[in-house]
Amino acid sequence: MRRGLITPLQLVQACLGQIDRYESTVQAWVSVDREGALQAAETATQELAAGRPLSHLHGIPLGIKDIVDVAGWPTRSGASITSDTPAQRHASVVERLNAAGAIILGKTVTTEFACFDPPPTQNPWNPRHTPGGSSSGSAAALATGMCLGAIGSQTGGSINRPASYCGVAGLKPTFGRVSRAGVMPVSFHLDHVGPMARTVTDCGLLLAAIAGHDPADPASSVRPGIELPDEQASWTPDHPPRLGIVRNYFFDSADAELAELVESAVALLIEQGARIIDSPLPDHFADVHTMHRRIMAAETFDVHRRQFAAPRDGYGPKMQEFLTEGAAVTLPQYQEALRHRVAFRNAMQRLLADVDAIVLPATPAPPPETTTTGDARFNSPWSHAGVPSMSFPCGVTRDGLPVAMQLVGEAWSEEWLLPAAEWCEKRLAFKAQPPLLAQ
Repeated sequence: MRRGLITPLQLVQACLGQIDRYESTVQAWVSVDREGALQAAETATQELAAGRPLSHLHGIPLGIKDIVDVAGWPTRSGASITSDTPAQRHASVVERLNAAGAIILGKTVTTEFACFDPPPTQNPWNPRHTPGGSSSGSAAALATGMCLGAIGSQTGGSINRPASYCGVAGLKPTFGRVSRAGVMPVSFHLDHVGPMARTVTDCGLLLAAIAGHDPADPASSVRPGIELPDEQASWTPDHPPRLGIVRNYFFDSADAELAELVESAVALLIEQGARIIDSPLPDHFADVHTMHRRIMAAETFDVHRRQFAAPRDGYGPKMQEFLTEGAAVTLPQYQEALRHRVAFRNAMQRLLADVDAIVLPATPAPPPETTTTGDARFNSPWSHAGVPSMSFPCGVTRDGLPVAMQLVGEAWSEEWLLPAAEWCEKRLAFKAQPPLLAQ
């Protein structure tokens, strides 16, 4: 766009064309603001033509997960029992995107209250398989070129898993890196807002725009935001990364074909110069899934306590089951889980101190069928610890479904996790696209 090869208006028109072509099949959007997006694109086109770019995101069309407030639109959170009253103001993350000159195309589909009941969204690689949850619409919209970036959220695996299932990139930042003000909560100690895009580089550009302290979020860190590395916004380092590989549990319990694809990708990285060391998991890992689920269930029930006490017809079956589970968590059990969260985070910091990141599969298996949103157990440990995790595609199964590699770094390490991930992504050179795009 800065070279004049395409204008923001043309780019938005291209994305709207993809929406017109595929949305009836994919069902990635709750609402699309066609008129508002075209008007914003015309303004951005004029500003860029006058040499007044606001940021690397100026004129870039984005989707916003429908648990995030956008002024003038209702936040339905994938649920039938939420209000259709429009939000009065933008969530902090949307304010920052607007300030960067990004163009908001619309709201993308989420699972009900960003939890477990399957969404209407279809996986563009195969409609019989889930796109993942809960950032389902954001991932599917990216995979079909309906937008160039999107905002998702993760409490268990809701950024990395749908990104993996749909063949795009997703970054769950460090806990407290991105404000959650104006975002429908799931779990205070586990919720993360983060970027999704077609590439690692683009996730980094989005993160740079939305990261930073926000007094409106009590969990927001006072640390400064992310600095872009240079004018070209390339994160790639001059030297290969040093990666720890976690074979016990992750590779051992993964689907055989998926594990083989990720191992092949790791072997290619080694050929290209990556340094790989074996990294055993800390002892605290044994209880991580139990403790993560306990916190999430108890805090989700707390969010819905009053509404769930009324007739429960408006909640999906999986959500009802989960809230009932959360109501049964005792105070000593909850406190034990919170102590475990701190201990596990500290143990992971020690493990990650000597590497740029650890490498593992992003999911235990390729996307399953649509009765579920998939398995988050390869993602939820990093949500529990609050450390950043970056996923990006690395292969396609014999059945034509994408699989992804995941890099996990120590807390506040995005400025070297992103270079490591970009280095890997460029050498893997994943180019496959959903078969839907060829139709």
